[in-house]
Amino acid sequence: MTEAELLDVARSAMLTMLELSAPPLLIGLAVGVVIALFQALTQIQEMTLTFVPKILATFVTLLLLLPFMLRTLIEFTRSMLDRAAHGG
Repeated sequence: MTEAELLDVARSAMLTMLELSAPPLLIGLAVGVVIALFQALTQIQEMTLTFVPKILATFVTLLLLLPFMLRTLIEFTRSMLDRAAHGG
């Protein structure tokens, strides 16, 4: 395996990781901002108020995106196995 092929595999792995992790993280971020805005407007400073909605939103996002995530991981694994079978 040459250096260019190794960099291509690393780039592909990082892009796949970013593609899979971005939606739940962005949903958690958006829910966190909305809750923080709500807390700032109402002056409610309850710590547990931020955790439960973010966890629920992230969990629902993962459930909804599970087919997409699984398909993406299968395609990535197949491409890596094809690359390994053909010698790099």
